[in-house]
Amino acid sequence: MRYHPEVMEELNLLLHFNLDTTQQGIKVRHDAAPGMIDAATRLHEKGLITQTDGGYLTELGRETAEHAQALLGLLKEPTPA
Repeated sequence: MRYHPEVMEELNLLLHFNLDTTQQGIKVRHDAAPGMIDAATRLHEKGLITQTDGGYLTELGRETAEHAQALLGLLKEPTPA
């Protein structure tokens, strides 16, 4: 099994959410990249965000975004010493 491009777009969109607060959402504008617009729609259909164009994270969405951000942190290239 591998990450499909659609899943990567969804993970990338989840990285835009600020996990320091629940009072800040995002807006995916109509002129955004088509992949980003489609990712927002899919995340909404999965119950991870409140609106088809972004909005706020749901409880499940917040947990998923936390995992996505943690995974990115683990996979980043280490900084040279």
